[in-house]
Amino acid sequence: MHGIIYCRVSTPEQVENLSLATQERVCREYCRRNDIEVDEVFVEEGESAKTTSRPAFQRMLAYCREHKHQIQFVIVYSLTRFSRRTEDHAVTRVYLRKFGVELRSATEAFDESPAGTLMENILASFGQFDNDVRKERTIAGMKAAVQIGRFPHKAPIGYLNRRDGDGKPSLIPDPERAPLIRRAFELFATGRQSKEDVRKMVTALGLTTPAGKVVSTQTFDRLLRNDIYAGWVVEKRWKERVRGGFAPLIDDEKFDHVQAVLSGRRPVATPYVRNHPDFPLRMFVRCGKCSKPLTGAWSTGRSKKYAYYRCPDRRCRGVNVRKDELDIAFLGFVDKLRPKPEFIEKWKNNVMEVWEAKQTQAAELERTLTQRVEKLKERKMRLVDALLDKELTQDIYQERMDKLAEELALAEMELGDAKVEETDIEGMLNYAQFVVTNASYLWLEADLAQRQRLQRILYPDGVTFLDGEFGTTTTCLLFNQLAEIEEDDPRVASPEGFEPALPP
Repeated sequence: MHGIIYCRVSTPEQVENLSLATQERVCREYCRRNDIEVDEVFVEEGESAKTTSRPAFQRMLAYCREHKHQIQFVIVYSLTRFSRRTEDHAVTRVYLRKFGVELRSATEAFDESPAGTLMENILASFGQFDNDVRKERTIAGMKAAVQIGRFPHKAPIGYLNRRDGDGKPSLIPDPERAPLIRRAFELFATGRQSKEDVRKMVTALGLTTPAGKVVSTQTFDRLLRNDIYAGWVVEKRWKERVRGGFAPLIDDEKFDHVQAVLSGRRPVATPYVRNHPDFPLRMFVRCGKCSKPLTGAWSTGRSKKYAYYRCPDRRCRGVNVRKDELDIAFLGFVDKLRPKPEFIEKWKNNVMEVWEAKQTQAAELERTLTQRVEKLKERKMRLVDALLDKELTQDIYQERMDKLAEELALAEMELGDAKVEETDIEGMLNYAQFVVTNASYLWLEADLAQRQRLQRILYPDGVTFLDGEFGTTTTCLLFNQLAEIEEDDPRVASPEGFEPALPP
């Protein structure tokens, strides 16, 4: 008989404390006792069993599918290593049985008999019960923390997670970012600058996310609406709004002014900028003769009004075209960029290869930094022991402890920056494919803001128009990469819409 072993731990600490090695050893002993030859071992490091979307778990299922009826058993240390949801457990068991594979636990007795099946279901239910109890306790702890004004999550931009004088979790203002957050609220509350202008101003002054990235438009909008900066802890799930036990960055009056501006309840002095729903290409398309951005306006005829795009330079007047004609010509110009499906697939494969390599590097760096943090913590404990054993004087102990604390803080900051974020890269690539292959339709159906955003994505530097023809020297990075793919393929002629054109 043949079998495969699946081992899993849910935390990095368990990875380090030999838990995985113990699981594999016990599973192999079980296989020896039952004359099962181990064909493969799948190891899951630091993954929760709340979902089946685990890399090693999915590889294990694929292995069973590819070796249909060649593998008789999947052996786990205990059913909690396999799944902590009864629904997932039942569905996966049915899936494995399609390939002639049964599940076995090295520490729990059950089989395919009625009594064995009952025992397996009971054990699987205990796994979910244990998980639900932990979740309930965590939520209860978070509710209790909120009710006394503690913030139970990762600190938002402008704050740092620290402990107060009683050793309880709390927030303190980030000395680098808190002044910039305060400045952002002050600027926007005046109503004299738009939200995007304020974001650009504080970005120029040095505001970044804790990971050192630029604060996006969406993040900045959520920032301005977050009660935390006025000293309030808000949990909409539990309908709680409690005064926090930490220092606010702004007062309630300033926060309320900002909310009034965001909601439109307070008049603002920002001018009505060049955006007009009737002229989405205004200031985006440039005159092909003098390079000045086109303006858009309505002209009154004998019986009705007509919309026109024009070159604003009276001496040039290189462009004077009906709005409908320019819109239709632009849609046709966008259609010329539509890539062939085979090149999209090549591009997606290239991106996935680079992404996987980057993720592997990031995961390795995270493991290295985690080990470094743990070693520094061990050194701190040994230092404390040395003080208690009177091997060090208080002065020497304090000097060494301060140095260690500094090293540990830096290491933990590096570790926080190195954490691998879960990103649905495949979903993002599929969305990018949908956009570039349906760009003209999306532009036609979109509102003004969406049209302008899509225009800038496709042509970052805008486009020119002269004598009924569009031109551009820069397209988005995706099209540049596709152009390189096409250039490498001698069967493909130069794509329209790229300037300068690729050699045929």
